[in-house]
Amino acid sequence: MSMIIPFQNSYAALPPKFYARLAPDPVSAPTLLAFNKALAADLGIIPDTDAVMAQVFAGNTLPDGAEPLAQAYAGHQFGGFSPQLGDGRAILLGEVIDTHGNRRDIQLKGSGRTPFSRNGDGRAWLGPVLREYVLSEAMHALGIPTTRALAAVATGERIQRERGLPGAILTRVAASHVRVGTFQYFSARQDYTSLRTLYEHARDRHYPDAQTPLEFLQQVIARQVDLVTRWLSIGFIHGVMNTDNTSISGETIDYGPAAYMDTYHPVTVYSSIDRQGRYAYDNQANIIAWNMAQLASALVPLMPDSDEAVRDFTTAIHGMAGQVKSAWRQAFGQKIGLSQATAEDEALITSLLSTMSENQADFTNTFRALATDSAPRDQFTDPAAFDSWEPVWRARIAAETDPYGLMQSVNPARIPRNHRVEQMIQAAEEGDMAPFQRLMASLAHPFTDDATFADLTHPPKPGEEVKQTFCGT
Repeated sequence: MSMIIPFQNSYAALPPKFYARLAPDPVSAPTLLAFNKALAADLGIIPDTDAVMAQVFAGNTLPDGAEPLAQAYAGHQFGGFSPQLGDGRAILLGEVIDTHGNRRDIQLKGSGRTPFSRNGDGRAWLGPVLREYVLSEAMHALGIPTTRALAAVATGERIQRERGLPGAILTRVAASHVRVGTFQYFSARQDYTSLRTLYEHARDRHYPDAQTPLEFLQQVIARQVDLVTRWLSIGFIHGVMNTDNTSISGETIDYGPAAYMDTYHPVTVYSSIDRQGRYAYDNQANIIAWNMAQLASALVPLMPDSDEAVRDFTTAIHGMAGQVKSAWRQAFGQKIGLSQATAEDEALITSLLSTMSENQADFTNTFRALATDSAPRDQFTDPAAFDSWEPVWRARIAAETDPYGLMQSVNPARIPRNHRVEQMIQAAEEGDMAPFQRLMASLAHPFTDDATFADLTHPPKPGEEVKQTFCGT
């Protein structure tokens, strides 16, 4: 039996300005650490032995039909524009059409230097690879658009960061890897022929109903509003919402220093490089609007009348605040059992969140306790603060048909808590993959209570709290 990946390569068919063609750098002794069998089946991939798949997912062996390349793009990083970034440690092997008829990219991350690497070594170490594997698959299980993890491979080599660390490669699957920064790349160069080619490619792939760049922008905005609102509803903090980390498809991409919040506080930041709180939890809705404004600016040259384009695009961007508010109200209304939250319900929602913040309540456990009616007041340092909110809430949900069923369907019992992820990484560094496998099993069905994984619902104890997360580059 031989491994079969039914590749197609629409991105490789674009002009050479879009990428650099090169193969991954081989590694010395690859070992398969994890393989997502269910995802592979969905992609139409016929697997092989672990040894063969280790060679393929390390980039040592290229499957038939692969056309490896590193994509070019630019981007705003923490507000500063870099005209050339690109895949500095990733190689797109090709695309497949999955069993649902959707086109999906298959990319190796950590596969060596490319022309876009700048001063980087093009490699990844084991920690960030397993971290992205766990966080992205948890996001998928939560029903939120995301890139997926197909495989993780140890390279058998050490890479240098603050110290020598075990190398690894992640195989990532995405609806595409086209980013806001990809549009900025060509717009900044005033290469409007390539910009139009990119627009048509992204439109045909993701938004085939869009008739104009304005309709394209509006549809991209709608997906981004939905995505970021869903992040907020589960306490997720991306950490590096740069325009080069904002996918046109509306998927969560590039997990880096991403984290799921423990104790609720609206200005929470985990990313070690976000020193000003630009990408704090409660600023993510503002940042996605800022990122969409950069996409709009990049698209202006495609419109026949630039003045009209600026006016229409500005209206679309300014409309995002209302869209986010409406989506947020609906998402958080459901979290407290309201099938259709109204503007009048916003005070009830914000009152709970303020009380949670003032009383160091755990975000996930508080909402799950509400959903299961299991002593939610115990989540608050001052339970009396919850007691004053509860009667108003109970009176409001009395008119709902099945508030607890609704809450249990949107409030997860388990998330990948930072301290558990770090413990898993430390064990994996020592060759023990059991914590990784257990963590993955616990996150596969996050809305189902399971006593087997009760310990994984606990917030960190003193000394376990993870206060900073890192990119790993």
